[in-house]
Amino acid sequence: MAAGIVDGTSNQSPDLSRFDTFPKLLALNARNHPDEVALRVKDLGIWHSLTWSGYLARVKAFALGLRRYGIGRGDVVGLIGDNRPDWVCGEIAAHALGAMSLGMYRDALDDEVAYLINHANAKAVFAEDEEQVDKLLGLGERVASVRLIVYSDPRGMRKHDDPRLISVTELIHHGDAMALEFPALWDELVASGRGEDVAVLCTTSGTTANPKLAMLPAGRVIRHCASYLRVDAKGPRDEYVSVLPLPWIMEQVYVLGKALLSRMTVNFVEEPETMMNDFREIGPTFVLFAPRVWEQIAADVRARIMDASPLKRRLYELGMRLGLEALDKGKRSWLADLLLFRALRDRLGFSRLRSAATGGAALGPDTFRFFMAMGVPLRQLYGQTETLGAYTIHTADEVDFDTVGKPFDAGVEVRIDNPDHNGVGEIVTRHPNMFVGYFGGEAAGSADLTDGWMRTGDAGYFDKRGHLVVIDRIKDIATTSRGDRFSPQYIENKLKFSPYVAEAVILGDQREHLAAMICIRFPIVSKFAEKNRISFTTYTDLASRPEVYELLKREVETVNKTLPEAQRIRKFLLLYKELDADDGELTRTRKVRRGVVAEKYGTIIDALYSDRSSIDVDTTIAFQDGTKQRIRTVLTVVDLAPGNTAPASPKRAA
Repeated sequence: MAAGIVDGTSNQSPDLSRFDTFPKLLALNARNHPDEVALRVKDLGIWHSLTWSGYLARVKAFALGLRRYGIGRGDVVGLIGDNRPDWVCGEIAAHALGAMSLGMYRDALDDEVAYLINHANAKAVFAEDEEQVDKLLGLGERVASVRLIVYSDPRGMRKHDDPRLISVTELIHHGDAMALEFPALWDELVASGRGEDVAVLCTTSGTTANPKLAMLPAGRVIRHCASYLRVDAKGPRDEYVSVLPLPWIMEQVYVLGKALLSRMTVNFVEEPETMMNDFREIGPTFVLFAPRVWEQIAADVRARIMDASPLKRRLYELGMRLGLEALDKGKRSWLADLLLFRALRDRLGFSRLRSAATGGAALGPDTFRFFMAMGVPLRQLYGQTETLGAYTIHTADEVDFDTVGKPFDAGVEVRIDNPDHNGVGEIVTRHPNMFVGYFGGEAAGSADLTDGWMRTGDAGYFDKRGHLVVIDRIKDIATTSRGDRFSPQYIENKLKFSPYVAEAVILGDQREHLAAMICIRFPIVSKFAEKNRISFTTYTDLASRPEVYELLKREVETVNKTLPEAQRIRKFLLLYKELDADDGELTRTRKVRRGVVAEKYGTIIDALYSDRSSIDVDTTIAFQDGTKQRIRTVLTVVDLAPGNTAPASPKRAA
């Protein structure tokens, strides 16, 4: 029996050869556990619950309503908006019809949405609210394949009269009418579903170009989730808060696959801004956050300590010191827990956590140690969209900040191709439940498939305990002109442990030394400025202040002390804007698109490696609402070579 997977009252795992689609598992849970809470969502400050029977009824109405509009086998149904029960219901409804679901990031720009819809030839789209509906309607004939747009939030919809537009209420009405007219249709649709049919089109990260659409059969997702649950068991008493974007493969795994198998309760926060408050109200038993979220939480904690009284700051510093010292010995400090960590876990909503994970990118070891010392049972995952998310994980008794653990199933094979003398080579993997190709027959590209083996494009090695160590993308591992190799991502993660650093880009490939372009974490640096009575107007102005440069100089020097001499940052500057996914500088999962950054900031990078102490910038930035702003400022170049003094105060930004 798979731990954490329960089939009804028999306490046996479901027969995955029979229950091989999401609609079949949903029907099973609704039949055996109709009154258990499956989903919970917060709206206007109140938590609303949806039982398994209510979940099934809504999916059934959605599916038959879509059928009324001609959606069927082989079609594609898009979904865009915040994480909500209607997204999940719409996705499973599409699968019940034999259609494929395509999740799109809520903050995707018009061109990105148009590309995905046209590439997939989507016939219907679930658009949560006015913002997403306006985006779709504004595309006009650019998304000619769309013949049905379903919205959940009616606010602001009266101004629209597009014939493709209907509310969820109308869709349910049509679905209920279909159920009365054809009472056996729903059961026939569910029974006809096949596990090997492609159910999910999942976007890849797209670090170098437009994302591809990995084709994922539901049966493979379910079997892979069953393997996952054997090493990270979940059950009906577990609570999960869904905060990562639903188009991401790992959120698909948790909210759909693992939730349907284990019957854990999935909770949806009211707004991204209320996430931590809602999180604390639920008190989840496990959590999955991307590294950027863990980094943000750590930065927020340290920022709040900046505002605390001297006594509280001393208690925090003592608690952290005792906690980290105990962690280094493989222990927990009861005194640190009493002084600091128990209250901190409660404040963050971590008091009930039995399992916590990070994945999607590397998490810096300093951030990892911070949470482990706090008592958060954090483990690192590793995987790709094409491998249905994670396939390695730490065991509870073998957590290592520098590794991603071991394969969690005997069927998962991982090898290192073309290793160098240190054993470092390309990570290559295969297992029985991988994707079946890219939609539209696109070439695999970096995810090269040979005899079922997938080339990940990542460099890594196995340590003496058999743990996989992931260094960086192979194409991103750089070498200075002096022959010293380094991983930009590793150094960037160390910098981002600072509460003042939001993003960093490490440079130095084929250059004499390393340099960094740093984006300040505006909310926290602005708080620093206010406390120190430093006047500023905008992000650009704040990032140009000499006091801020001096603050970041200390942070960079702190990181340099932890690095080998050849990998230390020699020069840095503070960018005049944040790196932004809307500008193509980051992926939607916040990974740096290095090629875009190198091209866009090429002039600044070249100047950074010259003898200049400042760089004049006169450019225009565009905002998501279409407005533009001219930026005129001077970027100060800080040289950290021994003997160099702090630069003169730069000109104020205009």
